[in-house]
Amino acid sequence: SVDLVLTAHPTQSVRRSLLQKHARIRNCLNQLNAKDITDDEKKELDEALQREIQAAFRTDEIRRAQPTPQDEMRYGMSYIHETIWKGVPKFLRRVDTALKNIGIDERLPYNVPLIQFCSWMGGDRDGNPRVTPEVTRDVCLLSRMMAANLYFSGLEELMFELSMWRCNDELRARAQEIHSAPKKAAKHYIEFWKQIPLSEPYRVVLGNVRDKLYNTRERARQLLTNEFSDIPEELVFSNVQEFLEPLELCYKSLCECGDKTIADGSLLDFLRQVSTFGLSLVKLDIRQESERHTDVIDAITTHIGIGSYRSWPEEKRQEWLLSELRGKRPLLAPDMPQTEEIADVLGCFRVLAELPRDSFGPYIISMATAPSDVLAVELLQRECHVRDPLPVVPLFERLADLQNAPASMERLFSVDWYLQRINGKQQVMIGYSDSGKDAGRLSAAWQLYRAQEELAQVAKRYNVKLTMFHGRGGTVGRGGGPSHLAILSQPPDTINGSIRVTIQGEVIEHSFGEEHLCFRTLERFTAATLEHGMHPPVSPKPEWRKLMDEMAVVATEEYRSIVFREPRFIEYFRSATPETEYGRMNIGSRPAKRKPKGGIESLRAIPWIFSWTQTRFHLPVWLGVGAAFQHAIKKDSKNIQKLKEMYKEWPFFRVTIDLLEMVFAKGDPSIAGLYDELLVAEELKPFG
Repeated sequence: SVDLVLTAHPTQSVRRSLLQKHARIRNCLNQLNAKDITDDEKKELDEALQREIQAAFRTDEIRRAQPTPQDEMRYGMSYIHETIWKGVPKFLRRVDTALKNIGIDERLPYNVPLIQFCSWMGGDRDGNPRVTPEVTRDVCLLSRMMAANLYFSGLEELMFELSMWRCNDELRARAQEIHSAPKKAAKHYIEFWKQIPLSEPYRVVLGNVRDKLYNTRERARQLLTNEFSDIPEELVFSNVQEFLEPLELCYKSLCECGDKTIADGSLLDFLRQVSTFGLSLVKLDIRQESERHTDVIDAITTHIGIGSYRSWPEEKRQEWLLSELRGKRPLLAPDMPQTEEIADVLGCFRVLAELPRDSFGPYIISMATAPSDVLAVELLQRECHVRDPLPVVPLFERLADLQNAPASMERLFSVDWYLQRINGKQQVMIGYSDSGKDAGRLSAAWQLYRAQEELAQVAKRYNVKLTMFHGRGGTVGRGGGPSHLAILSQPPDTINGSIRVTIQGEVIEHSFGEEHLCFRTLERFTAATLEHGMHPPVSPKPEWRKLMDEMAVVATEEYRSIVFREPRFIEYFRSATPETEYGRMNIGSRPAKRKPKGGIESLRAIPWIFSWTQTRFHLPVWLGVGAAFQHAIKKDSKNIQKLKEMYKEWPFFRVTIDLLEMVFAKGDPSIAGLYDELLVAEELKPFG
């Protein structure tokens, strides 16, 4: 299974208004290149093209107001609506054809989750005070309303198609039961608004599904606008199985009556859409920084008089959290003093308890450092009465955290309570952006590789199915690159048929902006995931590992000596790049820094990479790499041959070097020199 997670990372600087105009310009140009175009059609297309170009020219390129998290969610959902919704069943049909081509005369079952979609838009509260519990609630309800709307349209088309009279006894009995129930004429429907005759049993059954979908949509709309609804829950779909059941009944009846060809048409596509998108369209991941959970637990322990949780060592934290998780005493008192930040964290957990479970994906802890970070979230879910708790996913980002990740997960797996809680499944997220900012691209790439290998070994020892969640950005400095090659260069035994990847910011447009791009994106991810399992990449030889370890140490030291330990660096960085200007641009809803007064450490990876990319200097990608190679060659001239061998035989090393080469090709020192000449103070110019 491939799980693609759309995020609102502020890297898409082009306005949606312009992106849509650009798409229409592309469509006009494609149609003008058609071979069978007539003279009249050419004139009309020329006029349309001129109109779109002029409209784009007259549109402001800059957002004048900062987008809200709800705006970002609508932006992300527009791709679901415009390309992904129809792209998924189209792609799955191609999988059916591929199976036929190799002699498997069966279709992929509609309930196989080959592709899944999730979102962070409205759930990613890491360093973003604008993502409040109210925003998360709004986004979930809006998503459910959009899903019901899309299904409603598709179902009316399906009712037109399934006009057959012949059906099996089970479907006929269901149709009679529905038909005999009293029902008013629904004057607000466009089609089939009167009672449907029993001679069209499929339409009778699907008409009942449509009524429930209408109520589901209206209930979500009322809850969104008024915070209450007069539509009772029994008249709406509360879970996806309830929605699938009558559709499966229709499918089974068609197959039993000799109409499998019809069943495998639009009905199969619709079933696949329901299995892929569910009632929530996309599941919303929740992400929060580990320190915020520590604040809440600290407030609890202080209030009940057992000391400050924050000051406890890790072992004591784990011991106390586990004793509370195994017990049942309530910890949250109504009179507990709460700061605004603590109330916000608890408010989020209460939203998780209030809304349907299928609205949410996992709960991700950014800047995770220790097992207690995971256990704290488990305890807070229990305290806020989340009936079906979300899976908790630690996100290891910085170099030291990646190095400690296997030991942290081993400690968790060794706890009986936790092993029982996860039921043999665990996700671990690894961050490409912050690890690159912390240690440089080469060292980060190697540590990410090693962490995955070790995590896979730990999971295997405890018989846990591990899914790696890759937090990749669009640029090389943030872990970006061709997705197919990136997956094939992962360590052996770390994918095992399932992968989770973020699709961030501008990459959403590049991947799903048009139907053919959507199809190719789904094809690439699925093919690479299958290929990695069927033809695993080679494991590095011991001597390759040793050399990479040495080079990573040198690269990290060189990188940190300039970025973190050179006193003039921050001043130079802020004057030579548009970092401060980037923070004032209305690209995303979240601030450019986690902490307003912090230095490079608190600066987010996106403005860090964005600033150096703008000057065409790309410093975060290459800094330290030259020193590492120089050290390896100086130490032993035979290492040149070894490096050539690594490049030729080891996919990870080859992809890493190829991406570095691409960045060097894109770099332009003369442009960076102009930034220095025009913006940097005289005393800092020698440093640049």
